[in-house]
Amino acid sequence: MTSEETRTNVEKALEEIRPFLQSDGGDITLISIEDNTVKVRLEGNCIGCSVNQMTLKSGVEMTIKKYAPQIEEVINIS
Repeated sequence: MTSEETRTNVEKALEEIRPFLQSDGGDITLISIEDNTVKVRLEGNCIGCSVNQMTLKSGVEMTIKKYAPQIEEVINIS
């Protein structure tokens, strides 16, 4: 998979996740993809949410890996 295909697939995954985050007043932005690590920024209500790490790992990372299995990790850049 090329880096452009990976980016497209990660964007598709974020589009799937975004409505759930927005329904709670949050959002997510893709910052970069480097060495099979996706860097994102959680925004809005997601910033101060006590379960944002669980959301990041259980929701965001799992969905991204469904679209782009080569991704090893998703990290939040604040």
